[in-house]
Amino acid sequence: MPAFRPRHLCSVAAALVLTATAPATAATAAAATAPAAGSSAAGLREVLFVGNNWDGTADVIRSSGDFAKVGRINVIPDKDQRMAEINADPVKWIYFQAIRNSVGEGHDQFADDMYSTPDGRSVVVSRPSFADVVSIDLATDKINWRFPVAGYRADHMALSPDGTRVAVSASTANTVHVLDIATGKQLGSFATGDKPHENIFTKDGKYIWNMSIGDVNTALDSPAWDWTKGDRHITVVDATTYKQVRVIDMRQRLDAIGLKDFSDAVRPAVFTPDESTLYFQVSFFNGFLEYDVATDRITRVKTLPKNPATSEDRTTWVNDSRHHGISMNPEGTKLCVAGTMDDYATVVDRATLQEGPLVPASKPYWATVSGDGKDCVISESGADQVTAVDFATGRKVVSVPVGDHPQRVRLGHVQADWTGPSAG
Repeated sequence: MPAFRPRHLCSVAAALVLTATAPATAATAAAATAPAAGSSAAGLREVLFVGNNWDGTADVIRSSGDFAKVGRINVIPDKDQRMAEINADPVKWIYFQAIRNSVGEGHDQFADDMYSTPDGRSVVVSRPSFADVVSIDLATDKINWRFPVAGYRADHMALSPDGTRVAVSASTANTVHVLDIATGKQLGSFATGDKPHENIFTKDGKYIWNMSIGDVNTALDSPAWDWTKGDRHITVVDATTYKQVRVIDMRQRLDAIGLKDFSDAVRPAVFTPDESTLYFQVSFFNGFLEYDVATDRITRVKTLPKNPATSEDRTTWVNDSRHHGISMNPEGTKLCVAGTMDDYATVVDRATLQEGPLVPASKPYWATVSGDGKDCVISESGADQVTAVDFATGRKVVSVPVGDHPQRVRLGHVQADWTGPSAG
């Protein structure tokens, strides 16, 4: 086992109906609106967007191969204006400071999630500290539109399969907004559990799954106090009417298999290509769980190795995370897991649940799939780099430096000749 050092993370209708409509992988979703991986068909070039949360930039790198840098985007060109508004409003100022000193680990959160528009001319970014979503023109770094979310913090987003809508969690308002990606106009919204986090559109675009994680910023982290974390559940809504069609409470499913001490706060999640099975992480757990959609039950639990250098004091795990980031190769045979608090990433065989080599990584925060589907790409937020891990061998391929505290990594497109006004 490699040497480690401790790190801290900042932070439907009936089941049978939804079995055929569960989300596809990130690579599949991107392919719905884009040419083949790395191609420049229709004047577009496939890339990966890397959101550097603490410095308010997004690095744009090649989607496969050497993952070389293409350009950089400033996602807070309006920082002075936003800060003037915050400083003039005592309530906004209090929330801004709270974000900085809790989930931000002493830093402002300027770039959480991002997706490009179908024409590759703009990128849409959620900005937690500014409680908004903006569209940035990739040619000019100027803002096309801005949508302030309900409450005081914006969080994870999801892109519809056709690339026309984004769903964004307003984490302090227990609300998800669905926006037109071209105009920023709200198309609808829906209520969630406490602190909505991850969002996923189903493959056919008919449903949206939202995972709420509850209050992750208290020190009441022992299993005995788990009930104080709030109402945490998966909310599934119709993506046309935004009406709730199902609620899945993992507390009941965990209790049914004797996991009463496990948190029911569902974190990052990924569905299999055949849309029958969900793999998901929960707060405090070094591993993941397997959930069968049709039978509505947890079928397997995978515990991954602990880093002996990581403190076992759960109150030191910022945002209640231990492992945060999971993806799957396009064939559905391998899972890639970001062992955030344990400073490694690993590829897991889906059939046997046997993990491969533990690839050393500094506070890996997210996992996604490369454009060609060969690699898992993780963001090393503690080392300011992204690292590619080969799905076939489980070995590291390459690391590429990016900005301050990279978090979300998303597949997208830019114009074929784009290098960005802030490239360098």
